[in-house]
Amino acid sequence: MRKYILLIFLAGSLLAEAQSPNTLTKQEKKNGWKLLFDGTSTSGWHKFKGDKIGSSWEIQDGAIYLNTAKKVDGKVDGGDIVSNEEFENYELSIEWKIQACGNSGIIFNVQEGNYAQPWHTGPEFQVLDNACHPDAKIIKHRAGDLYDLIPCKTETVKPAGEWNLAVIKATQGKYSFWLNGTEVTSVDMNSPEWKTLIAGSKFKNMPDFGKFTKGHIALQDHGDQVWYRNIKIKEL
Repeated sequence: MRKYILLIFLAGSLLAEAQSPNTLTKQEKKNGWKLLFDGTSTSGWHKFKGDKIGSSWEIQDGAIYLNTAKKVDGKVDGGDIVSNEEFENYELSIEWKIQACGNSGIIFNVQEGNYAQPWHTGPEFQVLDNACHPDAKIIKHRAGDLYDLIPCKTETVKPAGEWNLAVIKATQGKYSFWLNGTEVTSVDMNSPEWKTLIAGSKFKNMPDFGKFTKGHIALQDHGDQVWYRNIKIKEL
């Protein structure tokens, strides 16, 4: 009986560890994962081309939250935020949820320097409420799409207000997007196809878009409420 109780206790402890937001299991630590968000602060992040993060970015229930109701001089004090570190070959895992009819994005390979916006250099994993945001009517603009470049193979996004799990795998210029456990998009930035995709997109007149395989990770302020948590990465 004691052994049975002990096994139940251990199983419960392991389950609790695996399910606790913004923590790593012993196995994840062993496998090289690290947190990019501690659940209590914006440490490790900064405003794009800035320092202090806008006050509309808050911590709410263990998530980085864009509070669009909080304004300074009548405007949302947000802006895109980027990781302090740059990454090249990695697996990024991040949970997100969006307000009804909301829009945001996870942008990678972002350069700062003389560029005006993160998306002038970095491709985007689209974060969207497919049910009612106008972009959902546009192919390549739906949740999980490689924004304006490649549409999802299948739709796996959950409704607004529910947590989604996004994974970006990057290896020597090859990328795959996963949404809620299903691979939805893939591309090789070293291939001729990549240049063709850019030439047919809204990024065609941005000379350095999609040319970098290393850079910052950005969370986009698109003017809507959005939450991000369990942001973790494993460098490959």
